[in-house]
Amino acid sequence: MPDSFDPALLSAEDMLALFARRRLTPVEVLQAITERVARLNPHINAFAVMNPGAFQQAGESAARWRAGRPIGSLDGVPVTVKDLVDLAGFPTRRGSRTTDPAPVADDAPMVAGLKAAGAVVIGKTTTTEFGWKSPGDNPLHGITRNPWNLSYTPGGSSSGAGAAGAAGFGPLHIGTDAGGSVRIPAAWCGLVGLKPSYGRIPQWPASAFASVSCAGPMTRTVRDAALMLSAMARYDSRDPFCLPDDPRDWRDGIEDGVAGLTIAVMGRPGFDAPVDQDGIAAVEQAARILADAGAAVEAFDPDLPDTSAVFGRVWGASLARLAAGMSAEKRALLDPGILEVARQLAGMTAIEFMDAEAMRAAAGHAMGRLHQRYDLILCPTVPAGPPLADAQTTDPVRSLWTAWAPWTFAFNITRQPAISMPLGFRADGLPNSVQIAGPQYRDDLVLRAARAIEAALPVPVADLG
Repeated sequence: MPDSFDPALLSAEDMLALFARRRLTPVEVLQAITERVARLNPHINAFAVMNPGAFQQAGESAARWRAGRPIGSLDGVPVTVKDLVDLAGFPTRRGSRTTDPAPVADDAPMVAGLKAAGAVVIGKTTTTEFGWKSPGDNPLHGITRNPWNLSYTPGGSSSGAGAAGAAGFGPLHIGTDAGGSVRIPAAWCGLVGLKPSYGRIPQWPASAFASVSCAGPMTRTVRDAALMLSAMARYDSRDPFCLPDDPRDWRDGIEDGVAGLTIAVMGRPGFDAPVDQDGIAAVEQAARILADAGAAVEAFDPDLPDTSAVFGRVWGASLARLAAGMSAEKRALLDPGILEVARQLAGMTAIEFMDAEAMRAAAGHAMGRLHQRYDLILCPTVPAGPPLADAQTTDPVRSLWTAWAPWTFAFNITRQPAISMPLGFRADGLPNSVQIAGPQYRDDLVLRAARAIEAALPVPVADLG
């Protein structure tokens, strides 16, 4: 290997190929990542806790590779777990001073799937408190920063996963997404972030936003996202709403391209969502790439209800319920923004809430009709670049649909698969992005289009040395 070679920056696929050829071991990879974490994480704050057993797991994987007996598709590949997700033997703190510090007994389904595939868990990554917002800070672990520029947030709520991916702390990272919490940090950190179809990846225990929340991979390549999805998306009886088992390799067909597909460029997700010139330029560039690859691309907006009103009620009711279930002493420990959202949005009547559910169904029907005509949707991921990491969160209800998630939460409401793809850089040097969404359960089409974009414009790497 050349002297400049850094195993920590390899894709999962490249790691596995080198393991199989006995040119690299899982222990060597983990050592390289651990050295990067020691050097860079004090400035970034991506981890809630590290796994002291990771080197033992890597050593066991190395022994299996020496014997020619890897146990699964990810044997020896490092992975991180967001601290909203249960990892046996560790507490699930959810970024909150209100939660139990005792270790949990069982792995969440997606963690069980990754472990069964042989992945090595290196630690748990930070999250905004209970996953409630996009700026990447929480009362328990403080501020997480963007490796591209430490003055800015990596986004949230999967803040630590986004920062870890951009900093080279391994190739695979679990995020969760109830309104954009995989795709927003992926966009601001230059990663691939997939929110799969609702139910594709089983979830247990349920989150505060169970009716719209999904888990998904955050990676530096599209093929790695598909590889990780293959291990995470396995049926688990603890989640009665997950899809039947489909033990496929989601990389199958990923190189088939977009020739013959029809793609709608969506400029309005049910309301006048803001987007800056960098975001517009990214969508236009992606449209040209996909058209040059053989897709038919044209502007078309579905007849959607106001998705900001729909999601606002789901979000508000969920946070109000969360706060109402706590004692006064615990409520005092919450991020003040949670209490502000609960105060503003908790007063809706049952009729108003059911009206939001009716609008949600209407949004799903409108998207279904759109997909009778178009295979995919292309639109921005975020309205602008990331906020400053140290900025105070003000007026969170307005920020939700103006600064954080106006382009992402619609696909949580309709339960469609959607992916954020890096697309060059913004004027300030931070990563730019676009979003691709597909019909419900057609995660394969979303991955194919993302791979076509990646082939034309590879994902940037924030190599911090």
